[in-house]
Amino acid sequence: MKLKELLNGIHTLAAKGDMDAEITGVNIDSRRIKDGHLFIAMKGTQVDGHKFIPKAIELGAKAVLCEDMPEHTAEGVAYVQVESTEDAVGKVATTFHGNPSAKLKLVGVTGTNGKTTIATLLYNMFSKLGHKCGLLSTVCNYIVDERIPSDHTTPDPIELNELLDRMVKAGCEYAFMECSSHAIAQKRIGGLTFTGGIFTNLTRDHLDYHKTFENYRNAKKAFFDGLPKTAFAITNADDKNGMIMVQNTKATVKTYSTRSVADFKGRIIECHFEGMYLDIDGHEVGVQFIGKFNVSNLLAVYGAAVMLGVKPEDALVVMSTLHSVSGRLEPIQSPKGYTAVVDYAHTPDALENVLNAIHEVLDGKGHVITVCGAGGNRDKGKRPLMAQEAVKQSDRVIITSDNPRFEEPQDIINDMLAGLNQQQMKKVISIVDRREAIRTACMMAEKGDVVLIAGKGHEDYQEIKGVKHHFDDHEVVRECMQ
Repeated sequence: MKLKELLNGIHTLAAKGDMDAEITGVNIDSRRIKDGHLFIAMKGTQVDGHKFIPKAIELGAKAVLCEDMPEHTAEGVAYVQVESTEDAVGKVATTFHGNPSAKLKLVGVTGTNGKTTIATLLYNMFSKLGHKCGLLSTVCNYIVDERIPSDHTTPDPIELNELLDRMVKAGCEYAFMECSSHAIAQKRIGGLTFTGGIFTNLTRDHLDYHKTFENYRNAKKAFFDGLPKTAFAITNADDKNGMIMVQNTKATVKTYSTRSVADFKGRIIECHFEGMYLDIDGHEVGVQFIGKFNVSNLLAVYGAAVMLGVKPEDALVVMSTLHSVSGRLEPIQSPKGYTAVVDYAHTPDALENVLNAIHEVLDGKGHVITVCGAGGNRDKGKRPLMAQEAVKQSDRVIITSDNPRFEEPQDIINDMLAGLNQQQMKKVISIVDRREAIRTACMMAEKGDVVLIAGKGHEDYQEIKGVKHHFDDHEVVRECMQ
């Protein structure tokens, strides 16, 4: 594809060199540049890509898209200056790959909690209905049955369009993806064509990046602001920000609720650790999930399926066969008679939801022992709030390490403990070693109790000082149960 074709519709400030140059690839990572590629110099939060222009040219870049025109330009290389490469990169990637999202029915899911569950369940549902599907999620990406490891909730625009293009070539009809606030704010989903969008809920998270809750909310809202008239927007009417998300969208708005009148309504009839019986729009259905928050997740899945043309009764039949996503309220039964629950909850709200779900099933007939921590180099303000939430609904709490990253684990634990008063501290101990913390909780548990291990869920590593060490909560729990 010629450079001028690739930049069609993008406002340029200046250009130098051959605009008819044939471009064979597009990249924002100079290390991946090959002969004939266009290198897009991005000003990231950590590194300025403009510093790597010489390296990209050395590796064969034929063109450079940049915000700052270099003082010295290389012969035989075209340079194009734009106001924002962040704005341009998604459009360029989409054009280069032939606009793959327009050839799929692409549904994006955004919100603080529930994104992975909803996107994955939609992928599983439509696969069971006989369709070829793609999935882009925190846990893993899938192209039909091909598993592709995932490093970020939402990949960068280049990788994203490459994956969508591969989905089209594999014959996929549908694709379901998580849209993180970072990805929306950084325009990683720029240029994509969405058939629908789903809003889950909004609670405090990622304020280390967004700085204020309003900025965080507006990043999520921008996704719905950008949906076309032809799309649908399904929002959670039970969340106070649910209608704010869709107030400026051009899409067809639908609501779901467990408490009030909505387009898709559900309530719990009966609840056990094995699952729940629900009433959804007047139909009774058994599901293999627990917790009110999962009723909301399932309503979003059901609503999206209906909006995508599935008959309501068919959607409910398939929904009854679906299983919980790895590391999301995942029960493991002990021979001693207690239940361990592994969950990804890493925000105060998520912790509250999971503990509520556990108490709904226990109904006062057992004790709850919670093991939790907080991630390093992330929003410090939520640490004391998480400790408070854990203490409020647990009989014993063990504060431990999560992914300390480049912080000292004890410093993170101290930040969490700072949110507790003397009375609350009576039910809390801290153990820095996560394996030992889980073992201690399992030793405390008796028949009928529940041990909640929160924070890491599906993750099979612990990140310490920039190194990922193998660590899987599921494995550790099973070892402790032997």
